[in-house]
Amino acid sequence: MSTEKVILGFLEEVEAWRLLSPQFPSKVGGKPAWLSQKGVPSLSSWSARSVIFQWLFCFRCMRLYRVKIKDEPPSEPYGDYNVLPVSGVKLCWTCGCPGTKTCSRCHFVNYCGKHHQTIHWKHSHKRDCGSQETSGAGKSPFLFPEFELVTEPEEREEKTETQSNETEAIQSNVDETLTDVLAETELDEMALHETEEMKIFQRFKKRIAPEPHQVVRYSRGGLPLWISAEHIPSDEAVPPCSCGSKRVFEFQVMPQLLNSLCVDSTGASIDWGTVAVFTCSRSCSQEDNYSPEFVWKQDFKADQINKDSL
Repeated sequence: MSTEKVILGFLEEVEAWRLLSPQFPSKVGGKPAWLSQKGVPSLSSWSARSVIFQWLFCFRCMRLYRVKIKDEPPSEPYGDYNVLPVSGVKLCWTCGCPGTKTCSRCHFVNYCGKHHQTIHWKHSHKRDCGSQETSGAGKSPFLFPEFELVTEPEEREEKTETQSNETEAIQSNVDETLTDVLAETELDEMALHETEEMKIFQRFKKRIAPEPHQVVRYSRGGLPLWISAEHIPSDEAVPPCSCGSKRVFEFQVMPQLLNSLCVDSTGASIDWGTVAVFTCSRSCSQEDNYSPEFVWKQDFKADQINKDSL
């Protein structure tokens, strides 16, 4: 019987102030709630944390950064501010990432590039430019919906040793029978692969069925719950951390999140079957700087799997 411990993440709607940096938020969507002001990376769309760490994950480019926090979270709520209060790093109004460009008219609002400046101009800045009281206010239409990420342990039905042995014996007989049948009917390699594909997908569906709204599965040092037999990384495919240590699985993002982010139109926007995150096994510190970690994106097999059935 597996002793793997898994923590599940779910989305909840909360008041906006609870998702600002002084609250040390676990959240999805909105602007990043920067906790360390050193080496702020240029990314957006998702932030989550544990007691010690902050992870920031960009859905659009599938990049993740980790920072190890030594001090208390910042006392000022700069989640929607234009400038980080201590370091003075300017933030883009549209995405909340470092923004080195400034509006040439009011010199008050910052942007990471021309595209995000155009979004803000069309949204409200054309009307508000010149008014410091209103130019930095409001929510960017570019951002994903914002939610708090709450967690609880995964509860699994435990089997007795006798039940487990009986199940293994039955499965062994089934496997032997299936092997004989396959040999007798001389099914080709493709058919064998399709059988394995459906077995893995059915296992995925069965595991998440008790909590179908889970959007994150956390199990440091455990194993990802793969959705497909294809594109599973080998040990060699996961590179070591920059400190030289091996990376281990830490958490994965589930496909149910696409529905909440309103980007579940297959082929028309970002999409995934599951996204597995591998992080430094030593949890090394990079002097409060954001360190890139490794992300593995596994897609659905479109001809067999219907996301709506999850």
